[in-house]
Amino acid sequence: MIDFFPLAGPLLRLIDPETAHRLTLYARRLGLAPGGPPSDAPELAVSALGLDFSNPVGLAAGFDKNAEVPDAMLRLGFGFVEIGSVTPQPQVGNPRPRLFRLPEDRAVINRNGFNNDGLDVVERRLSARRRGGPGIVGANVPIGTGLAFAERYRETKNVVMTFFGDGASNQGQVYESFNMASLWDLPVVYVIENNQYAMGTSVARASAETELFKRGISFEIEGEEVDGMDVYAVKAAGEKAAKYARSGKGPYILEMKTYRYRGHSMSDPAKYRTREEVKEVRETLDPIDQVRERLTVGGHADEDALKAIDKEVRAVVNAAADFAQNSPEPDPSALTDDILGEI
Repeated sequence: MIDFFPLAGPLLRLIDPETAHRLTLYARRLGLAPGGPPSDAPELAVSALGLDFSNPVGLAAGFDKNAEVPDAMLRLGFGFVEIGSVTPQPQVGNPRPRLFRLPEDRAVINRNGFNNDGLDVVERRLSARRRGGPGIVGANVPIGTGLAFAERYRETKNVVMTFFGDGASNQGQVYESFNMASLWDLPVVYVIENNQYAMGTSVARASAETELFKRGISFEIEGEEVDGMDVYAVKAAGEKAAKYARSGKGPYILEMKTYRYRGHSMSDPAKYRTREEVKEVRETLDPIDQVRERLTVGGHADEDALKAIDKEVRAVVNAAADFAQNSPEPDPSALTDDILGEI
């Protein structure tokens, strides 16, 4: 990536600050600036309010008030990026000039007021970002446990599979759920997808007990470790655990040892592990490659057949994504569907 700053910097200082600011935002949207985050030293990482940051240096809200380029700014190496105050309706803010340079301090000060594009526009921009899933970490575990209680209450033979990651396994509500599930012999299988780095911290640094399948011992919950990169091992373990829970013996824990090749989100450069480590896992343990080899070596399929399957799967995924992106928003009246019932 070409660094335009030596040329653009002096030029931007020749025009008024607000126009320079708008041009800078436009350039970031086009990618006309270095796009890769610098390598943060591990000692710069900080945690606050349950969030992990690669470094403590953030971008204040005045620069990207309307959430136009938050990810582009994160890729410059900021540990976090704030957006500005947003009002329900768009506002023009104070009259110009309202942005002023302070040459002696090498700074800029703004008196913008509440100029913003409005809540709906900003919310759409933030919702459109490709990020990790939203929600409270581990909050699905008590929900899954409650669903298992409902199945037991209705005397069905259904089993609930509740998935969460190695990071969520340290959450308090997980253990409250374990206790209730064991106490009432609920038909639930807790599947811990242990990618070994949670959001960005290795299990060895974050967990006193790194064998996560043992987390249920104090609640008398059986558990086992499974090679989560082996589809056959996953299938066999899932069937075993489901049979156990369905038989009335109570909950079961499966720790699926797996691995993710990329960062937790687009703003995660994954500097907490080496490229060599990722390369080795991808080349030796990739689950799709393992299945491909078993199918071809065993004479179950040839390369042409596998390519056809791959093409078909991609088409299904693309069609689903297009449907989701192009579907209209649901009617507000559907908000309480399957949640509340009138008696």
